[in-house]
Amino acid sequence: MIDITPNGTGLPGIEQLRVIVGAVMTVGLILSVLALIIAAIVWGFGANSSNPHLASRGKLGVLVACGAAIICGAAVTLVNFFWSVGQTV
Repeated sequence: MIDITPNGTGLPGIEQLRVIVGAVMTVGLILSVLALIIAAIVWGFGANSSNPHLASRGKLGVLVACGAAIICGAAVTLVNFFWSVGQTV
């Protein structure tokens, strides 16, 4: 039986990599908020100008921005979940 677990100190630069990944997650969340604001504005302009194409693009943008925020926020939890699922196989 082989028992191997992740080693957080095995390579130099692991801590810096964690900092970089955290910063990228922060940028992703900030860009998701910006995209949500822009998409909501587009949706509002489309709805108020009787332009269904613009309104539907705004709605889609809101959904995509929310999906991106969910994925950015849940990335670590998802990876940990599937890691533990993989350990039971």
